[in-house]
Amino acid sequence: MTRWVAQTSENYVSVTPYNYTETSIHGFQATHQPAIWMGESGQVVISPGAGQVQPKFDERGMSFTHENEVITASYYSVNLNAIEGGQILAEQSSTSRVGHLRFTFNDTRQPYVLVEATRASVLGSSDPHNLTYPHGSIFINPDTREISGSNPERQDFIIAPVSTPAKHWSGYFCARFDQPFASWGVSKNNTLFDGQTSGNGTLLSGYATFSPEVVEVNVRIGVSFISVEQARKNLDMEIPDGNVLEDTATATRSAWAEKLELIKIKGASKDQLQTFYTAFFHTLQYPYEQSEYGQYYSGYDDAVHQGVSYTGYSNWDTYRAEWAWLILFAPDRIPGMVQSMLQDYKEGGRLPMWKNIIETNIMVATHADSLIAEAVLKGMSGFDLETAWEAVYSDATVPPVNDTTTVYFDRQENVNYEVRAGLTSVYEEKGWVADDIHSESASRTLDYSYDDFAVSVLAGLLNKTEEELFFRQRSLQNPFTIFNSLTGFMEARNASGAWAGPDNGWTEGDKWAYTFDVVHDTPGLIAHKGGNATFVKFLDEHFDGGHNDHTNEPSHHIPYLYSLAGAASKSQSRIRQVADLNYNASVNGLSGNEDCGQMSAWYLFSALGFYPVNPVSGSYVVGSPFFDEVEIQFPLSNATSLKIISEGAPSKPFVNSLTINGVDIPSPIISHNQLFDGGIFEFIMSSRPQAWGSSTLCSKDNTDLTNEQDISAQYYMAHLGLR
Repeated sequence: MTRWVAQTSENYVSVTPYNYTETSIHGFQATHQPAIWMGESGQVVISPGAGQVQPKFDERGMSFTHENEVITASYYSVNLNAIEGGQILAEQSSTSRVGHLRFTFNDTRQPYVLVEATRASVLGSSDPHNLTYPHGSIFINPDTREISGSNPERQDFIIAPVSTPAKHWSGYFCARFDQPFASWGVSKNNTLFDGQTSGNGTLLSGYATFSPEVVEVNVRIGVSFISVEQARKNLDMEIPDGNVLEDTATATRSAWAEKLELIKIKGASKDQLQTFYTAFFHTLQYPYEQSEYGQYYSGYDDAVHQGVSYTGYSNWDTYRAEWAWLILFAPDRIPGMVQSMLQDYKEGGRLPMWKNIIETNIMVATHADSLIAEAVLKGMSGFDLETAWEAVYSDATVPPVNDTTTVYFDRQENVNYEVRAGLTSVYEEKGWVADDIHSESASRTLDYSYDDFAVSVLAGLLNKTEEELFFRQRSLQNPFTIFNSLTGFMEARNASGAWAGPDNGWTEGDKWAYTFDVVHDTPGLIAHKGGNATFVKFLDEHFDGGHNDHTNEPSHHIPYLYSLAGAASKSQSRIRQVADLNYNASVNGLSGNEDCGQMSAWYLFSALGFYPVNPVSGSYVVGSPFFDEVEIQFPLSNATSLKIISEGAPSKPFVNSLTINGVDIPSPIISHNQLFDGGIFEFIMSSRPQAWGSSTLCSKDNTDLTNEQDISAQYYMAHLGLR
C-alpha cells in the first residue's frame, strides 16, 4: 500500500521523492506516487533532527553520501550530518501499511522528530510554482506517545473525471514512538506553537522532542485511506508493540525471498543477477493494495466498502507484458485485482484506464479489456464474469460524454471519463478515430482495435458467439483503415477520410513504432507490407535507421516480429542488442521510466527466452534466452518446475533448436499451457545465425543463411564484445 523512501525532493508530477543526484535528505516519506508522471497522494513525512525544530523543507535537509547508504528490498539506512553538529543514523523498514524507523543520535543536540501532514502541493509538471495548499489535521497525544493526523493532498485531482471527484478522500496516519516526549508542539505555516496538541490547516506538522540523554528513538507509522483509527489498527496488526526494527526487516526480507526464489539462475554474472532480480522486484510492486483488512475507501462514490481493492493501474503500459508476468508469478493476487476493477466499474461507471486512487484519464484506450480477457483465458477465476463482460462490453460500445465535441487531449481538465474517445464520431462507422476531432487519433485507432480483439476473446470464452464475431471482425478491419499504402506507414485520418499527416495522432511514439502495432493480426500487417521478405526488410530499416525507442512501450514487441515473419535469428540478435543497450545494474539501469513494471517485465520475459507479443492469444513468441539454465516454480502450478536449459547462451545468442519435454518445436511459438505445465525447455544455442524459425532468410535449400544475416550476426557479436 505504501512505499517508504528517503526524501531528497518534494515530489510532484515529473519529480520523485528520492533522486540519486541529490546530496541532502529532508525526511522519510510514505509515498503513494506510483510513477514519475503521476501525482502524489496523502503522504506523510517523518523528519528527524537535533536542536532547533526545522519545519521548512529547505531548512531541514541534512547532507549525506552514498557511501553511507545501505539499500535493500527490506532495509535502508543512512548516516546524516545533523544541522547543528553530530550525526543521525536513520534506519527504516516497512510492511504494506506500516513504516518502521529508528533514529540513533550521535553527539547531537536535543533530538526531535517532526511529522509533516501537509505541504504546498504542485499541480501538473510544467510549473513548480503552480501551488495549492491542502488543509490537513494533526493530533498529539503525549500519554500514548502518538502523533496522528490526515493529509488530503491528491495532486491528480485536477484531471479526475468530473463525475467522481473523491471529495472526501484523505490519507491518514498514526505515528507511535517508543520514547516519552520531553516537549511537543504544532507547526502551522512554518510557525512553531510549542505545547499545542492539535491543529488544522495548511503547511501543517506536529513534532516531539526527547530528553537530551536519549540516543535512540523508534517510531512506527500506520497509514490508511479510511481513518486515523484504521491507521492505528493497521499499525497494531502489522508491527505491534514489542517488535524491533530487525523483526520487521527480517519478515519483509523473507516475504521478498519467497517470491524472488521462485526463479533460480545459472550462468549469469553478478551484474546480470542484480539486473534480473531487481527487475523481478519491480514487477511485483503494482497495482498496489488499497484495501485494509477487508474494507476500502472508494473515491468513485466517496464511501467505504467491504472487499479487496487495488490502485496504481497503468494499463496502457502494463497490458503488454507486466500483467502476463503477474499471472505467472502472483496469481493469488489476480482475482482481487480484477474484482477491484469491476468494483471501480460498479461504483464509478467505468473500468480504470490509469487509476491513481481514482481514474485520471491518462493515456488512451481501454486496456482493462485486455487484462480481464487475458486473466480469463489463462484460467484465473474468483471474480464476477457477468460483471466482467458487462464492463468490457460497455468499454467497446458506450462512448464518453460529449464524444463528438470534446478533444480529450492528454491530461485534459474538467472532463468526464475519457474511455474510448472517438468511438461514435467516426470509429464505429468508418473504422478510425478522426484526427480533426480527437487527439492521439491514430494510436487510438490501433489501440481500440486491439481492445476489440480482447473483447472478442472474452466473448468467445463466455460463449457469446454473436459478439465474438462482431468484435473480431471490427478488430481485424479497423487497423488497416489508417494504413497508407502509398507510404507504407500507418497515418492518422480526418473525419473526411483525408490523411492528416505522418506526424499527427501518436501517443508516445511515431509512425515507425505504430506501423508495427497490430499485435493481434501480425499476418494481416505482413500482408499489407507485401509479405515476409519485405516485412523483414522494413524491420531492418526500423532498427538500422535508429527508429526503435525502447524507452517507451509501443516499441517493446517489435524485436519479436522478425520471428513471426520467418526471421527468428534476427529477433534473437535484436533482442540481445535491446537488452544490452537498455538494462544494467547501475543506478541508471533502465533507459526509460519503469511504468509500473512494464520495462522490467520485457527484460524478464526476454531473459527467459519468450515474450507475450499478443497478450490475449494465449501464446508467447520465442526469442533468445540469456542464461545457461533457469529453474522456475510457478506458485499455483501443479508441475514440479519448469527448467529452461540453454547451455552457452551468455555468449551464444542464436537458437539452433528447441524441444519441450523431448518434443521438437518447429516454429518460435509456445503456448501458455506448455509453459505452465512445466518440464524441460531445451534450447541448443549457437554463436552464428541458424535456420530454425528463419525460412525467410534461407536460400532455396532452406539450410544456408544469407550474407545479410551474417552481417547482422557480426554486428551483434561485436557489440557483445564491448560489454
